[in-house]
Amino acid sequence: MARPPPLQELPPGYTPPARAASPQILAGSLKSPLWLRAYFQGLLFSLGCGIQRHCGKVLFLGLLAFGALALGLRVAIIETDLEQLWVEVGSRVSQELHYTKEKLGEEAAYTSQMLIQTPRQEGENVLTPEALDLHLQAALTASKVQVSLYGKSWDLNKICYKSGIPLIENGMIERMIEKLFPCVILTPLDCFWEGAKLQGGSAYLPGRPDIQWTNLDPEQLLEELGPFASLEGFRELLDKAQAPKVAQELSGGCHGFSHKFMHWQEELLLGGIARDLQGQLLRAEALQSTFLLMSPRQLYEHFRGDYQTHDIGWSEEQAGKVLQAWQRRFVQLAQEALPQNSSQQIHAFSSTTLDDILRAFSEVSAARVVGGYLLMLAYACVTMLRWDCAQSQGAVGLAGVLLVALAVASGLGLCALLGITFNAATTQVLPFLALGIGVDDIFLLAHAFTEAPPGTPLQERTGECLQRTGTSVALTSINHMVAFFMAALVPIPALRAFSLQAAIVVGCNFAAVMLVFPAVLSLDLHRRHCQRLDVLCCFSSPCSARVIQILPQELGDRTVPVGIAHLTATVQAFTHCEASSQHVVTILPPRAHLVPPPSDPLGSELFSPGGSTRDLLGQEEGPRQKAACSSLPCARWNLAHFARYRFAPLLLQSHSKAVVLALFGGLLGLSLYGATLVQDGLALTDVVPRGTKEHAFLSAQLRYFSLYEVALVTQGGFDYAHSQRALFDLHQRFSSLKAVLPPPAARAPRTWLHYYRNWLQGIQAAFDQDWASGRISRHSCRNGSEDGALAYKLLIQTGDAREPLDFSQLTTRKLVDKDGLIPPELFYVGLTMWVSSDPLGLAASQANFYPPPPEWLHDKYDTTGENLRIPAAQPLEFAQFPFLLRGLQKTADFVEAIEGARAACAEAGRAGVRAYPSGSPFLFWEQYLGLRRSFLLAVCILLVCTFLVCALLLLNPWTAGLIVLVLAMMTVELFGIMGFLGIKLSAIPVVILVASVGIGVEFTVHVALGFLTTQGSRNLRAACALEHTLAPVTDGAVSTLLGLLMLAGSNFDFIIRYFFVVLTVLTLLGLLHGLVLLPVLLSILGPPPEVVQMYKESPEVLSPPAPREGGLSWGLSPTLPQSFARVTTSMTVALHPPPLPGAYIHPASDEPTWSPVATPAASGSSNLSSRGPCPATG
Repeated sequence: MARPPPLQELPPGYTPPARAASPQILAGSLKSPLWLRAYFQGLLFSLGCGIQRHCGKVLFLGLLAFGALALGLRVAIIETDLEQLWVEVGSRVSQELHYTKEKLGEEAAYTSQMLIQTPRQEGENVLTPEALDLHLQAALTASKVQVSLYGKSWDLNKICYKSGIPLIENGMIERMIEKLFPCVILTPLDCFWEGAKLQGGSAYLPGRPDIQWTNLDPEQLLEELGPFASLEGFRELLDKAQAPKVAQELSGGCHGFSHKFMHWQEELLLGGIARDLQGQLLRAEALQSTFLLMSPRQLYEHFRGDYQTHDIGWSEEQAGKVLQAWQRRFVQLAQEALPQNSSQQIHAFSSTTLDDILRAFSEVSAARVVGGYLLMLAYACVTMLRWDCAQSQGAVGLAGVLLVALAVASGLGLCALLGITFNAATTQVLPFLALGIGVDDIFLLAHAFTEAPPGTPLQERTGECLQRTGTSVALTSINHMVAFFMAALVPIPALRAFSLQAAIVVGCNFAAVMLVFPAVLSLDLHRRHCQRLDVLCCFSSPCSARVIQILPQELGDRTVPVGIAHLTATVQAFTHCEASSQHVVTILPPRAHLVPPPSDPLGSELFSPGGSTRDLLGQEEGPRQKAACSSLPCARWNLAHFARYRFAPLLLQSHSKAVVLALFGGLLGLSLYGATLVQDGLALTDVVPRGTKEHAFLSAQLRYFSLYEVALVTQGGFDYAHSQRALFDLHQRFSSLKAVLPPPAARAPRTWLHYYRNWLQGIQAAFDQDWASGRISRHSCRNGSEDGALAYKLLIQTGDAREPLDFSQLTTRKLVDKDGLIPPELFYVGLTMWVSSDPLGLAASQANFYPPPPEWLHDKYDTTGENLRIPAAQPLEFAQFPFLLRGLQKTADFVEAIEGARAACAEAGRAGVRAYPSGSPFLFWEQYLGLRRSFLLAVCILLVCTFLVCALLLLNPWTAGLIVLVLAMMTVELFGIMGFLGIKLSAIPVVILVASVGIGVEFTVHVALGFLTTQGSRNLRAACALEHTLAPVTDGAVSTLLGLLMLAGSNFDFIIRYFFVVLTVLTLLGLLHGLVLLPVLLSILGPPPEVVQMYKESPEVLSPPAPREGGLSWGLSPTLPQSFARVTTSMTVALHPPPLPGAYIHPASDEPTWSPVATPAASGSSNLSSRGPCPATG
């Protein structure tokens, strides 16, 4: 292809004018905005011509490449782990979570399965014998659940979490005790003996019935087991672990099987509590029981090597499946435990239930995807079908939608190949959002392809189409990609993945629209040229026998057919710089005087298209009118006609502008008020489908039991033994936080250091008694108590590896000094002894030490002295203090609690203790501490990027600034409307708000570009821009809404509220701002035109010379500026305009022929961008 001629090419025989007043060309005019855009359009023209020449090859290779990328979906990974989805990347929470997993592993110590009982009649009291009997019935049903898997039967006693099982040397006795040892169940039934019925453990002794908790006599059990093993330590344990008492009242909470260590507070068991003036419990509206199960790793370790699993290839994956199956059955039976006519209702929930919800939330709904794409196919086909088969593009619409679908699939496949994990936002929203955005550009190119300037050579049609629309497509697509990439600044993994995937999918759509879809248009052009039916392209058109092609070939007699006048004129254009605005513009002499129709309210400066137009990058340089057809007026009506004759004249009146500015100003002010109503947060009830049993449970839990288990973790890097005072102070500061649930006054502290110290004080007291009574001497402790013997062995420890024992210390030191601190040299030795000797205290403390202290079994009767050597524990790198947070209903409550916890840890850090809080409130709510800051930063950066992109491609910072102003208003208004709709601010709305800037470009840039490339006054240019863009912007909005419509059918209210509603409001706001506010702003503050008429008062220009020999042409001005370009303009005035690149007329016509003298042949396009001819197809 030949290079386009330069814009400043001089005609032969030109001499510079002598007029001093002529405008002078600037030295830098070669880089003027119009020239640069013309150069870019020339590249697009070359691309389009190349695609048209090789349309078959391009289509085949494009489909092959996109299809290959789509295969990447086979390796897609759907992430459902909440921690992986919602914990901020690179944040301190992420680092703390990594530290916790590094020390303790991936899983928690146990998983919770919960039952909540509420009355069917709201407000009724559940503290009645009848209600407690129903709760017992449901809990018993749940506790008796059994599942069969891998040929084994699994019940609660096998998989439940058991806290504080003592170490016993005799293996048989240890297994018996383990089977009998009760599961940890937090239930109000523990206030009564009926709580023991939930314990399903049993043990067998010869000659007597199975031992169960309902018939257990601890003293008799010890007597029967005494001959088999030494159970002195276990005897003391059972003395502490009493069976539940029948007469205990619910007031103040209940005790588990250990009165000393297991106290369930009221807040864990009762909800909706009411008290009298003296603080006595009067009534409650909910009961809760919690069953604790082992984690998959614990269950695997527990049964690894056991005779029950040696034949099934036991693995951690199998353990996880066993737990999941049991939990699903647990929820099902618990919910069915009470009859439908019962006065109470049971809500059951488990960790597997949550996983199932997230998995269902992340699944692709094939029906909705197929339905959405079929709806879009129907819309594209119907809107592009025409009665005239030569104008119809139904097949192009179908092919375009299918191409967008393939591009979306290929983009997602590329994301999968790049390792970007999928999530619910990807599967539920992105296919429809990408479809709505991608089809906009399909409509753009398809409409522009049918409206090429008359006389455009057949082989240049695709190049002309890309030249006229490519810049607009590039501008919107680039802004979409930039918007989604900026949204990836939100540090939530799920939303970052969604934003990156959306940007990649938009990029694939852009490639498909710019490279592959033009090949489809070229093939359809061949179909139209061969006069075949649309869609059914194998059949010839029924009207093909009644038309003949007369253009673009030369006419033998140089005559124009009936009803057609093709006018060609060569005029001179030049560039100059306006002194007032310093804008470099291209200037045309005035066009020939053509009288517009009397009904045209805007004058002949507006182009009158016959259908929807997408000519946003250049204007026809002569008016062309389509004469009235014999069809009804409604058949000629279209959006462009409405914009020209109705909408633009009304909108651009002075009083209309004032009303528009006042209304949008009021909307902006109202939105600013609405922005103050937006609250932060995203509750789990927003995600779960309404009307389901899971939603009912979560609603009841949020209302009655808003408690969260958290822990204060202390790290390594400091000396625990010498930092005991700082640890106590840290615990005290944390306990004083408003949200922390204080323990009852009679309850032991919930800190491992307190438990450890109290245990040392207890064995010290026992030692002192034994020493005073003479049962323990310097050389022996056999006659002393178990606790006295433990103190004896610990007191003689020196902590020196060379001389580990010193018996002289028995009476000269204490295990706890007068300040309540443990001697540093005994700290780690005593830790080993405490962990091994006080399993219930260790379990109650939930310390989770790492590295774990070594095991050490106490043997009071050892004669070798080896039992006196106690291995010291390694320096601690991980330990934790458990707490309960209460009253956390709103996000502000969570933020307050998080800030208080962080402040306590920071204060401890200044004292040398490294600590951080851990738990679900810190994992999922800490993002709100900086969410609004991240949102504001991302929007500001995106607005700046949008300004730069628009300024670069439009080459007009003034216009780019107006676009950015409108986009900023749209974002503020969308944020305010969220406040009125009650939509809370979380990471998901933040992504949509950030992306709204890019999506809003679709509604604004077309109008701005149409205004920029039109000549005339601001009002006329705004009207012309509206006429050109009302149809494409409306088409884009409708296609986007159709893509979003399928979201309204989602089972998840979350999808409807946070995606469908917000994106629909965004689309409507974009439509209003792009077609109402922006034209008004442009008509008032718009930039100067790029094309300006000069010498309007000059008689030699204003009066064109008479036609020579009957021809029509514009005359040349006798004097021209210093630099100009030759521009050829074609104009067709037709009563029956040609629908194709050639003109078609009926062979029989009653109209008289008009035969002027030879008319110059069309030599170019009316577009200002110069281009060379496109080579013939070869």
